Amino acid sequence: MSAVLLTGHGGLEKLDHRTDVEVPRPGTGEVLIQVAAAGINNTDVNTRIGWYSKAVDSATDEGGATGFDTVDDVDATWSGKALEFPRIQGADVCGRIAAVGEGVDAGRVGERVLVRNMLRTPVDYRPYECWTFGSECDGGFAQFTVAPSRETHAVRSELSDEELAAIPCSYSTAENMLHRASVRAERVLITGASGGVGLAAVQLAKRRGATVIAVCSRSKADDVAAQGADRTVDRDADLVAELGAGSMDVVLDLVGGPACPSLLDVLRQGGRYANAGAIGGPISRIDLRTVYLKDLSLFGCTFQEDEVFDNLVRYIESGEIRPVVSRVYPLREIAHAQEDFLAKRHLGKLVLVPPPVPSADAAPSA
Repeated sequence: MSAVLLTGHGGLEKLDHRTDVEVPRPGTGEVLIQVAAAGINNTDVNTRIGWYSKAVDSATDEGGATGFDTVDDVDATWSGKALEFPRIQGADVCGRIAAVGEGVDAGRVGERVLVRNMLRTPVDYRPYECWTFGSECDGGFAQFTVAPSRETHAVRSELSDEELAAIPCSYSTAENMLHRASVRAERVLITGASGGVGLAAVQLAKRRGATVIAVCSRSKADDVAAQGADRTVDRDADLVAELGAGSMDVVLDLVGGPACPSLLDVLRQGGRYANAGAIGGPISRIDLRTVYLKDLSLFGCTFQEDEVFDNLVRYIESGEIRPVVSRVYPLREIAHAQEDFLAKRHLGKLVLVPPPVPSADAAPSA
């Protein structure tokens, strides 16, 4: 099959598009999925360049194309366990079940599905542990992939394959932040609001009745407003001067970096700060007096309770969310797609599509 192999931590040259990769076989409790489309996410880039290593203290874009010289391979993954190469990345998968492993109902063959990107099956559903699809195991940058049946969700929707492939990672990350911070009809500030997760957070926060203030570049402000933001603020603005100290109930931060202290300043007494990304840099200098004197709650958001992805499937099937897909690329153009992703000129998501599978090979036996 066609697949993109990540051969090691580093630059775009570590992405090796091949056409001779063996089709995986589903094991007990697994399904084989013929991939229709796979979204691109920050985690794909961060994993490739080893950004999760504590030896790296720079923003993602500083090493996005070329990698970093300081990566410690031992801790350069979500789980802290060294990544095994070659690895097929891709946290987002929309496709159809082509075969099933032992113990899985054969009636599932043919279902159009999404895979939960934060897998719990490999860690026996222990709390606060998970594998990231496409990191600790092979993912969706291929014509076929395997996944646990219990975490592969049938989806009935009029959305295209490309639109559905834009949902799992971005929308589950955003929904998880809202879930962990118990967001309701209140004032919510969202950073990085024009990206995949940020735009999902705008839509999902509005769904909960929140008043949304979105931080983004001036050039994307109208587009972000069109997705539901009540107000946009330029990403280079002084947030305290623009919004006022203590003006926000909740902050959903996807950027981190040097702006983090001002995000705490705009929170009210008893406000909540949720973080699920730091593309602006993993190191921030905050004043702990702000945290404890204002009785703030800080949430790190990676692990997801089961209801988070279940909610997303429900929102999809009821027509409550629709992702923005800016561009679709053939799988072989993954390096070009990631270059465009790093340039951040797009709105929402970029998606890869593998080549079609000849009908004779469309449903290999398990």
